[in-house]
Amino acid sequence: MELSALLRAARRAVIFTGAGISTESGIPDFRSPGGIWTKMMPVQFQDYVADPQARRLSWERRFEMEETWNKVAPNDGHKAVAWLVARGIVAHVITQNIDNLHQASGVPEDRLIELHGNTSYAKCLTCGARVEISDIRAHFDKEGDAPDCRLCGGIIKTATISFGQAMPEEEMARAQAASLEADLFLVLGSSLVVYPAAGFPLLAKRHGAKLAILNREATEQDPYADLVINGEIGPILTAAVKAL
Repeated sequence: MELSALLRAARRAVIFTGAGISTESGIPDFRSPGGIWTKMMPVQFQDYVADPQARRLSWERRFEMEETWNKVAPNDGHKAVAWLVARGIVAHVITQNIDNLHQASGVPEDRLIELHGNTSYAKCLTCGARVEISDIRAHFDKEGDAPDCRLCGGIIKTATISFGQAMPEEEMARAQAASLEADLFLVLGSSLVVYPAAGFPLLAKRHGAKLAILNREATEQDPYADLVINGEIGPILTAAVKAL
């Protein structure tokens, strides 16, 4: 199997994951036809900061997804990624996902780079203090809005990167460094249309890495890849790992 051969030869592989790996766990896609963003427009960051009503709407949507976030679990694709990290084949996992499933599958925090944040908790936009979703839900159900930060009075928001919000500098720098050091860059379940995140596969390729793309559908970067596989991530990656 060609994917197994690439993994077998790698010493500093980097895996880049998008929504496609998590849809296999039952998490709805955002951009695809029928996805979340075709049904409701996302709240822009500047609106969230400026408008209490926009904040209420954003939190209402987050709480509507709570049952989904609480019941999903890592699938075979996540488990295969964690196995590759544990064996030292994969140095870093760069993810566009916010679902916490890589952590749940066993990928250590120091090997994981979350470009778009994490929806399993919230943070103060001013001081960065962490706030648990359950505490926000209790306040929201009682008062009709989210609490302000107890430490500084700042606005609290899920620890995700919203439209119009600056990308996290530390995570972007870590992702760039990992891409430059990679000898294999494996894309799993990303359409590769969201920049600047989608620039990392080509950055790695330009600096000598092999590029492999495993996605259900074609991507704009397929012509530059050394290997392209269209199909389900969990079964294909699991088979590749078992063949190592």
